[in-house]
Amino acid sequence: MIVRSGDSVDPAPLSAPPSPLVPPIPELESLFAAQRRAFAADFNPSLARRRDRLIRLLAVTERHEAEIIRAIDGDFSGRAAQETRLAELFVIRAGIRHAVRHLKGWMAERRVPTGLHFRPGYNRLLRQPLGVVGVVSPWNYPFQLALGPTLAALAAGNRVMIKPSELTPRFAELLKRLIADSFAEDEVVVVTGDAELGRRFVSLPFDHLCFTGSTAVGRLVAQAAAANLTPVTLELGGKSPVILDVSADLAVAAQRIAYGKLLSAGQTCIAPDYLLVPRGQAEAVALALAAAIARLYPRIQGNPDYTAIISPRHHARLLDLLAEARDSGARVVTIAPEGEVVPPESRRLPPTLVLQPGPTTRLMREEIFGPILPILEYDNLDAAIATVNAGDRPLALYWFGADTQNRDRVLRETISGGVTVNDCLCHLAQEDQPFGGVGPSGIGAYHGEWGFRSFSKEKPIFYQAPRNGLPLLYPPYGRVFEVVMALIRRIT
Repeated sequence: MIVRSGDSVDPAPLSAPPSPLVPPIPELESLFAAQRRAFAADFNPSLARRRDRLIRLLAVTERHEAEIIRAIDGDFSGRAAQETRLAELFVIRAGIRHAVRHLKGWMAERRVPTGLHFRPGYNRLLRQPLGVVGVVSPWNYPFQLALGPTLAALAAGNRVMIKPSELTPRFAELLKRLIADSFAEDEVVVVTGDAELGRRFVSLPFDHLCFTGSTAVGRLVAQAAAANLTPVTLELGGKSPVILDVSADLAVAAQRIAYGKLLSAGQTCIAPDYLLVPRGQAEAVALALAAAIARLYPRIQGNPDYTAIISPRHHARLLDLLAEARDSGARVVTIAPEGEVVPPESRRLPPTLVLQPGPTTRLMREEIFGPILPILEYDNLDAAIATVNAGDRPLALYWFGADTQNRDRVLRETISGGVTVNDCLCHLAQEDQPFGGVGPSGIGAYHGEWGFRSFSKEKPIFYQAPRNGLPLLYPPYGRVFEVVMALIRRIT
């Protein structure tokens, strides 16, 4: 179920910071100003109002499911309706319902421990909305990645502006209409446009900006936000590894890895990016994966369950990665029925395994974002851990096996945004856990209460008691001050 994913292979929409010489876009500035005014007039919405906004958002997902599926299918030129229902609509509905159930508790003032020397004063933590939140969403899961941050921001009491990817124009226009039908522009609004509008959007002085996409574009977004000291949540990507332990059940692991890799044809930022297997096992693993893939997708051409690559440019890029790997001496195995011809114009790339690609190939240096899975062998667990740690910190890591000591070593000795043990992708769908990257794979986290907190200001408050001991530390300093300080040192 899933998906936090990145526009990781398409930096074009936000390819450069805005120039100060570029004039503002009046409509964009006007929408932002209207949301600012609306927030100022109601800067701490009631529980009832926040729930109402979430229920309206839920209604969008329930009343317009067929339209949403058709629009996304049209933008991809072929995407399984079941994948959109599971990985987008289901995830958002679950997130909204979770927020509605827990919102009262999230909003409550928090008790915080108070040091003995400050009593009878006491501490509290007050969660307040930030203001106007900007959401920039990618093309690969356009519904889930637009509305996931939005539901969290609304739960926290904010106003929201959404900029969908221009690579999914049918969906972007549909979302704009559906949101306009359910929300006032000063509550939630969708803006659509080209790359220039995207650059201006991230330069608005939002109170928080959430971007999902590539690491390269994330850097540019962070630069634009920094000019306004806007805090950011960056959900990026990277090369998420799978470690297959010697203790793993190969048949079970192969099926789960194949599914995790090929959901949306690998166009998922937490999809397995490469597979590390024990020395001498690459061929056996490849055979097991081929069998699992054939069961999931008996054919590629004309199979409505198998998603197309988003654009001709992305399709060509993936073919280039395979050509370079093949030329470098790697073994390339295409998984498709014998004799099946998949025309390039269909943009359906058959599942492909690449055995032992060189470390300098683009396949091993870039996030793949497609149905290609490199398989590399390792000599021992130390070597596998070293391979993972030699690269940038990934958004996800997957470990398969029954050896708990080896599992715990991998968990302790690697750093990643999140981990699923003995499966793929599942950690993303846990509403009671945060989801986010680390280092080049992201900044910040959301989902569930972590989303509420990301889009809130947790304001610490100290309530002083009418009678307290602090005056004993006031000047003129003397023996009383020294006695009280000595007492404080003993109790702290």
